[in-house]
Amino acid sequence: MPRPVTGRCLRAAIRPRLMRPVGIRVDELEETALGLDEAESLRLADLEGLYHEAAARNMGVSRATFGRILQSARRKVADAIVNGKALRLSGGEIFISDKGAPPMKIALPSRDGAIDDHFGHCKAFAVFSVDGGTVAELAPIPSVEGCGCKSGIAATLAKEGITHLVAGNMGEGAVRVLGSHGIEVVRGASGSVRAAAEAFAAGRLADSGILCQSHGDHDCTH
Repeated sequence: MPRPVTGRCLRAAIRPRLMRPVGIRVDELEETALGLDEAESLRLADLEGLYHEAAARNMGVSRATFGRILQSARRKVADAIVNGKALRLSGGEIFISDKGAPPMKIALPSRDGAIDDHFGHCKAFAVFSVDGGTVAELAPIPSVEGCGCKSGIAATLAKEGITHLVAGNMGEGAVRVLGSHGIEVVRGASGSVRAAAEAFAAGRLADSGILCQSHGDHDCTH
């Protein structure tokens, strides 16, 4: 017996539609069918720029399954463009999530209970969950050795379900890598990590947009 296909979660509404080349009669066109799950894979990987692991979590499938869905989607789009076929978006093994975004889980670079201004040299990441406006402290995530910018920490934070990283400031490279793992970065926080987490959860803290250019002789923009 073949394994049953697991439904793929769509968090953004993608409407069924037909796209076709201009100047060709509909009855003369050959169609290529693109499932809505395949369209979602294109949205996550190619529009949102998520790494496959983060995109797979969004769709509720394994990384290998996501890779197969994306490969199929890209092949079908290429076939439609190169060979002048109509592209019909419909069907697919999907379900529409009624939960919206995943539960909020905030990480904050910390040192002795306060926001560490240098994300790359923090002692640990304080972690808080947000449920119905209630902010609860969870076990911290240890920091790692290596590059001061700690781009490698992004995968660890993502695997722990972190959805947001609230920090003082941060280099552009780290912001980009965290975003590719599905983690939204909010800069401009200071003081107590709990106070910062509560302020963000209450909507009182927005991203400052300020990039860390350097601290001493360390360039943290790479």
